[in-house]
Amino acid sequence: MARLVAIYKTPADIEAFKEHYFGTHIPLAKKMPGFRKYKVSSRPISTLAGPSDIYLIGTVYFDDVEAMRKAFASPEGQACAADRQIYAPDSSGVQILAFDTEEV
Repeated sequence: MARLVAIYKTPADIEAFKEHYFGTHIPLAKKMPGFRKYKVSSRPISTLAGPSDIYLIGTVYFDDVEAMRKAFASPEGQACAADRQIYAPDSSGVQILAFDTEEV
């Protein structure tokens, strides 16, 4: 199963972030073709060394990397990607990773 993981630093306006992320962004993501599920982290988020500046981790699941590519190439995927620019306009507030997984 392929995953896209978005790691968000604590935003300046937490309430505005939550409202947009849960009210707009997640519903857009769920409309992408090939979408399987969406999970978000629970607070608090810490590292092995202690507290972190990470506010939320969102994980979107697809069957495989090809399905993920097709999803983001679709109109729904393009809308979802463009929406991320609204609440996290540059890479200073978010890190996005995409990968496939395998059992070992």
